[in-house]
Amino acid sequence: MNKYESVIIINPSVDEEGVKSLVSKFTDLINTDGKVEKVDDLGKRKLAYEVKKQKEGYYQIFNFEANPELIKELERNYRITDEVIKFMTIKVDE
Repeated sequence: MNKYESVIIINPSVDEEGVKSLVSKFTDLINTDGKVEKVDDLGKRKLAYEVKKQKEGYYQIFNFEANPELIKELERNYRITDEVIKFMTIKVDE
């Protein structure tokens, strides 16, 4: 298993309860074939540039171990989730 870091930006119109449910949804997905080590909630921040007509977003960072096949499924879920306006997953060297 490899170590990964995934950053997602959630639409600012989503309430706090919605953000928590999205985080638990993605955490559960990662835990099916991997292990979440840490989830950082950076809160609502101003974006460097407008993304999907939004100037702000909720930042969430997932640090986890997983098999490479899981990344494709995780990013597919990010794409089809309307509340996620931007995401990036990188492999972390140990």
